[in-house]
This record gives sequence, structure tokens and C-alpha cells, in this order.
Amino acid sequence: MKAQANPDGQQTVDRHDVVHPREHMLAWGHTAATTEAPGSRRRDWLFGDVDRQRLLDMDHRLVSVIRQTMALIFVGLLIAAPWIGFWELAPAFAAALVIAVSTRFSRRAVHPERMIFGAWLSLEVIIAASVALLGGGASLAALSWIAIPVVTLPARFPGRPLKVGVLVALGLLAGVAFGTSWHAVIADPVLVGAPAFLIVAVTLLSTALMRSEIEHRDRCVIDPLTGLLNRGALESRTEELEQQAEITGDPIGVIVADLDHFKDINDTRGHTTGDEVLAAVAATIRAQLRAFDLVYRFGGEEFVVLVPGAGLSETEKLAENLRRAVSTMDLGAGQHVTLSCGASASTRGGAFNYRDVFAAADAALYEAKRGGRDRVYVGAGIGRRPHPLLAFEVAAGDVVAAATAAERAPQGTPALS
Repeated sequence: MKAQANPDGQQTVDRHDVVHPREHMLAWGHTAATTEAPGSRRRDWLFGDVDRQRLLDMDHRLVSVIRQTMALIFVGLLIAAPWIGFWELAPAFAAALVIAVSTRFSRRAVHPERMIFGAWLSLEVIIAASVALLGGGASLAALSWIAIPVVTLPARFPGRPLKVGVLVALGLLAGVAFGTSWHAVIADPVLVGAPAFLIVAVTLLSTALMRSEIEHRDRCVIDPLTGLLNRGALESRTEELEQQAEITGDPIGVIVADLDHFKDINDTRGHTTGDEVLAAVAATIRAQLRAFDLVYRFGGEEFVVLVPGAGLSETEKLAENLRRAVSTMDLGAGQHVTLSCGASASTRGGAFNYRDVFAAADAALYEAKRGGRDRVYVGAGIGRRPHPLLAFEVAAGDVVAAATAAERAPQGTPALS
């Protein structure tokens, strides 16, 4: 293992990215499991209340269903082609292209919510254009197709994006109906009224179901103290990343972090203070992560961070950023807390085996503790042979540790914390 960066070195951290524990308690409390840490939400008019992590997770779950739906639409158009013309297949191909682009790039985008919402708008416009080209303004069945994309909207976006999406759907409905067959709509307002009612009803029902799903899911996968995902959520996510790595070949980094001497905080300042420190550290860690990085409370004062697309070097740098951010937190009365980290990663083009990468990062964390704490150690990337200098340094550290243990033999060696 190799010690990185001088643990005594300091780096300034943006005040907006570090949460003071007292401010954190006011914002989170002990039960606000869904409150977001600074930096995890995009602060703008449209997407200010969108949870990026949940958005990406839900989008990932919906992709296969959307593809199946588009496939059914394509088959239906193909069967009807002799009557409506084969040119009507063009919008279906355009929709498939939009889905493919959004799926490929949204998880890597700086603002994934914009790309996902843009893809949804594109699908809505494509369907509305198809209905218009068919002259569907006089057909209740054709106009009802505009309601199809609305089904997926509440599952992804709350608040303003949902309202904007519904207004767009209603606007397209009115535009297609009056633009292609205004006389039929005037004669029979139900042509517009029924699809409009369908859009609103689907939105209300989907929103209610989604709120219930989120509430029950949060109870299962969210740690109530820190608001982080828990160990159960980690297991399901690592399975997804293993499958994803098989397809993309991208490396995936793992950071195992542990607060130093946390037991002393509980023993000297009480468990309430210890809980407050844990919650503040969790918020600080999340503020340093990208939208698609995920941090989990692994147990006690230990955290695990998954870093998709990051090799060993990038994972190490992120771990160092986390260590520095935590070390600069002001706990009041001049008190500070430090973080030790172990980092490892799979290799580009190789398989990602979470157990192996985690084991390497966990071993690196142990070496960081043994090397003095408040530092980052890295394990060799899985599939790589460690550099000879790393093995030499570990051997030298073992010699020093053995000599120290011999000197303290009568008292015994204290456990690491």
C-alpha cells in the first residue's frame, strides 16, 4: 500500500460545500431521510427540487419498459403500414434514437436531469407529430396516444418539471386537435376533453403511487440518522454495476472510509454528539461527489463510496478530497474529526467484481489506520500487479509495526478505531 498526499497539508474548501454540524441538524434532524445535502440538487428554477440520485435510478429502471413500449408501437405501425404508409415508421425510429442517446449519456452528463427531461419532451413531440401527420385530430384513439409519455413523468420528476410536462402535453394535444381537425373538435369537444382528462388523471394517480413507493422504499434503503443509502441498497447497486461493467468495460472505484477515534467522541461527548457528527460528516461527503457517485453508510462510522467510471488514480484523488473536506469541518469549540480512507478500483476493460475491489480498499483502509490515520492509502487496481515500491513500503511498515508491538507487549496492542 502507498500513503498519498501529506496528511498535514490543508486545502481550502468552498464554504457552500461544507455543512456546519449545527446547521446540518436544523436542516436534517434525525428523521428527515430524504433531505438533500448541498450540491446534490441543481439550484435552478425548473429542476431545483429534483433528487438526481433517485432520478437516475428511476430512469435506469424505466429504460427497459420504455423500450418495450416503443417496440409495441413499432410493431403496431408496421402492421398498419399498408393502410397508413410505411413513412409513419420514421417517427418510431426517431424515438428509438432519442431513447438510445439519453440512456447512453445521461448517467455521465453534468446535468442529467436536463438530458432526461429533454428526451421526455422529444418523445412527447414525436408522438404528437405522428398523430398530426395521420390527421388524428378527429380520432379520439389517436389523440389519446399523447398521454402515453405522461405515465413515466411522475416517476422521474416532482414539482415544476412535472407541471411543465403536463402543460406541454395538454398544449400539444390542443395544437394537434385544432390544427388538424378544428371543425371536428368544435362539433365534438369530447375529442379533446377525454384525452385531456386522461392526461390529468394519469398524472394524479401516478404521482400518488410514486409518493407511496418512495416512502416505503426510503424506509428500506435509507439510513434514518445520516440520510445516506444503507448496506442493503449497496448490495443491489453493486450487482447493477457488475452487469454494467461487463457491457461498457469502464472501471469502477470503491472507497472505504472510517472516522478516526470515533469511539472517543461517543465516550467523552455523548452519543447524541456522536450522532450529530456522523450526520454532518455524511453531508460533507455527499457534497464532494458527482451526481452519479453514491455513498453508503456501511455500519457504525464507516462509509463506502462507489465511483462509476473512475480508475485507481481518480478514485484516490476523490478519497483525498473527502479526507480534506472532513478534516476542515468545524465541530465547535475548536474540535475536529479526521477520516482515514482506503481506495481501489477495477481496471478498464476488465470485469468489476465488487467483493474483490472492496476487499482491496478495505485492506488499504486498515493500512491507513496502522500508518497513522487521517490519510489515504490505495490498493493496486484489481487485475494489476502492485508496483514493487508499494510492496517494499508495506514490508517496511510491517517491520516498524512489529518492533512497536514488541515494545508494548506487556500492555498489549490496542485495537484500531
